[in-house]
Order: sequence, then structure tokens, then C-alpha cells
Amino acid sequence: MPVFQTPFDESGDINATDLANEIDWLFANGAHGVVFAMVSEVLRMSSEERDSVAALACKLVDGRGPVVISVGAESTHTAVRHARRAEDAGATAVMATPPNLHPVGEDALLEYFTRIAAEVQTPLIVQDASGYVGASLSVEFQMRLHRELGDRVLFKPEAPPVGPRLSRLMAGTSDRARIFEGTGGLYLIDSYHRGAIGSMPAADLVWAVAALWNALTSDDLKRAYRIAGPLAQIVSLQTSLDSYVAIEKHLLVLQGVLTTSLMRDPVGEVLDEHSVQEIERLFGLLRAAVDA
Repeated sequence: MPVFQTPFDESGDINATDLANEIDWLFANGAHGVVFAMVSEVLRMSSEERDSVAALACKLVDGRGPVVISVGAESTHTAVRHARRAEDAGATAVMATPPNLHPVGEDALLEYFTRIAAEVQTPLIVQDASGYVGASLSVEFQMRLHRELGDRVLFKPEAPPVGPRLSRLMAGTSDRARIFEGTGGLYLIDSYHRGAIGSMPAADLVWAVAALWNALTSDDLKRAYRIAGPLAQIVSLQTSLDSYVAIEKHLLVLQGVLTTSLMRDPVGEVLDEHSVQEIERLFGLLRAAVDA
């Protein structure tokens, strides 16, 4: 279930036409559902814009698959507000990161996540996005959440080391935890063998991650590793939130999905000419591996 990249026009406003094209393209290229989350640039949107994009995404998907909406915020009040709006718009699940600017203890975090879950009927996916932003959630805390919320809570762990932490969470929940790989497919093979039920990569390489997932579920490891090599090389170049988005949008433009790769300011320098050349070389290798 890929996290879509939010397209912007020259004025910095959301381009609904491009978003509709992107969501159609995602389902045509193997997506089972879509996600509105961190690499959708939610942190650069107002609360009203987040609610608007969430509602638009649910409308554009139009029943073709699940829609997951990120509702994490710096306050429980705002997170609950987003969760209610997402559910009203038709979201299949909500996903929450912990507050980033004001880290709190685990008791306060437990209250934050359980309050969100209590306010909606949809499942809650807990995202530990600390691979590139915020502090990590301990495995013990995630076990505690599962004890509190049971099967209503799912997990998207991104803190290193991803594999061993995933296995500890599975073992600590008697293999009941439902976990999505969240590193763009970088650790999908390892995560799948440890019990992950799916992946939430970015939109740009959905056809490759879908092919990799299908190879894994068909027990075709030779094909899986052939795809995973160039995929991992591309993802390894994404070392910050802005670099993730910049590369993803560049590749979406390259494939004719978006009309521009514009991001909302301020953005530091993330891509130079050499970066672009390397990304496009790897993209060609990945396309050839999937087509083979």
C-alpha cells in the first residue's frame, strides 16, 4: 500500500488533477490500497489541508482498496480531530506517529495512542518513523500497546535494526502483531520472512515493490532478490525526509505521473546533477529486473 506523493502547482497549492492521475496509476501498477503520510508532505500542510487531502484521497480511490490516513500531531487534541475527520471521509484505517517536537514518556504516549484509537472505529497503525524523524518507540512499548488495544492496533516499525526489532515484537505478541514494512522495500524480503503482512513504500516504484511482494508470496526468491538489488540501491540514496520526497517526485515526473516535482519550501539541497544521473541509471536497472 504505497504512500502517495502530494502534487503541488506553481503557487504551492495542491494539484487535485495530478493526484487523481497518481492514484489511478498506483492501482494500475499493482497497489492494493493507498496511504497519506509523512512522504506525502503532511508536515508542511495546515490541519485543514490535511483533512481536505484525506477526503479527496478517499473519494478518488472510490472503493478500489483500503485508504490509510496519517493523523499524528503534536497534540492529542489535533490527532483526534484528524482521526475523526478521516473516518468521516471514509478512511479504512488511521495511522499515527508520536509527537516529534515535544517528546514525552511512555505513559503519556500510551494515553496519546489509546485516545486516538478510542475516538474512531477504524484500526490504528502506529508508525515509528524514527528512521528519519523523531525518537524511536521501544519494542516493549509497542508490546504494551498491543496488550491494550489487541488486534485493533497494527505497526509500521522503521527504527534500526528493523529485522531484529520486528522479530522481538512478533515474539512478544505471540506472533499476533500485524506489521507493515516501512522502508521503501529496502528490508521487505527480511521483514516478510519475519512475519510482515505488507509494505508501505512510496508511490514512485510501486510496480517494483508489487512485483517483489508477488515474488515473495509465490516463493520465487530468485526473482525477489533480482528485483531487490537495484531497488535497495535507489532507497539507500534516500537519507532524509526531503531526499525521500525529492527522489520520489523526480521519478514520478520521469514516468509521466506528475507534471512537476515541486515540493513545499523550505527545502534544502537534496539532488544535484550527479544524483539525478545515478538515480535514473538505477531506475533503468530496476525496470529491466522487473520486466525480466
